[in-house]
Amino acid sequence: MAPALTALNRCFVLGMWLLVTAGTAFSQEVQAENVTVVEGGTAEISCNLHQYDGSIVVIQNPVRQTLFFNGTRALKDTRFQLVEFTQKEVKIHLSDAKLDDEGGYFCQLYTEDTHHQIATLTVLVPPDNPLVEVKEQAVEGGEIELTCISPRTKPAATLRWYRDRKELKGFTSKQENIKTFSITNSIRFKVDRKDDRDIVTCEASHPALKGQKKQTQYELDVQFSPTANIQPSQSLVRDGDELNLKCEVTGNPRPTEIIWTRLNDSLSERAQIQGDLLSFPSLSLQDNGTYSCQVSNKHGRSSDQYVLVVYDPGAIIEAQTQVPYAVIGGILALLVFLVICILIVMVWCSVRQKGSYLTHEASGLDEHGEAREAFINGGENHKRKEEFFI
Repeated sequence: MAPALTALNRCFVLGMWLLVTAGTAFSQEVQAENVTVVEGGTAEISCNLHQYDGSIVVIQNPVRQTLFFNGTRALKDTRFQLVEFTQKEVKIHLSDAKLDDEGGYFCQLYTEDTHHQIATLTVLVPPDNPLVEVKEQAVEGGEIELTCISPRTKPAATLRWYRDRKELKGFTSKQENIKTFSITNSIRFKVDRKDDRDIVTCEASHPALKGQKKQTQYELDVQFSPTANIQPSQSLVRDGDELNLKCEVTGNPRPTEIIWTRLNDSLSERAQIQGDLLSFPSLSLQDNGTYSCQVSNKHGRSSDQYVLVVYDPGAIIEAQTQVPYAVIGGILALLVFLVICILIVMVWCSVRQKGSYLTHEASGLDEHGEAREAFINGGENHKRKEEFFI
């Protein structure tokens, strides 16, 4: 029994191998490759034929409608065009590809047996330039929330925020809409008046863009209280000169009204007001005083003051000639200081040299006394005479 079972097993294995080989051969009669196209582009669908003997070739769309029957159009959709029909290949073009065109396209060869392969068409939907929405008006000292939106992509696009070439981390959400996706990325950060007019960028990346990016730049709009600063056209003025005082204003929203006043007095009839400019065509001593400009917006108010002093011509010339005398006085003071330093050094050196001389003189006298005493002692003791030279 054992040899009989072994023979049967061998026959079974051989039969299965033949079936698999035949199936492979049948499937190799027709070959097709998957295709990816960008929405609105042109897709090329090819069916490669092997050992074609003139049998019937049928191309069908994903819903099994026949597009071409042996090279003859069967469906009245002019977006499909037969561009090649040979013994080795059948090739069709699909223009203006849409999401509804996605799916498997059947390449069928009818011989004694039916052979077919499926070419899967994938349609990509790239993002447009992203949209940027702001939740509410930003105010100095508060926060701003920005949302970047890519409403329709396939597959889902990737959104990133950048400011000064640095990425800002945000919160991303994704919503599926049948065959496409809607993507959002939101960021939130504190703002100050220095942030007004700064640029932040939302960037979208997608496989259909082939390494390129879609960007949208947003200019920050940060509202803040105003500031005022008066700038004169010249600092020293005299009787008869022309003077313009300009009130330089900042603020968002920018103040639309600038109020010029004179402290404890009214503006002279000669003064002319043109918005942020207060002009004096010909000054007089009566124009002396303190002038102020005031501005405001819905976030606050600000003012600045300028004290106007009009000199007569003689006072102006005298004030201008004081500058050289001040310079000369400074130079003379420096010279006197240097002379005093030199005298101090000379006196110190002289005193030190004199002290050294007296010390040496005293030392010489001591040596002379010792020599004299030795001479006397030598005479009394009748010792040998010793001479000392000083």
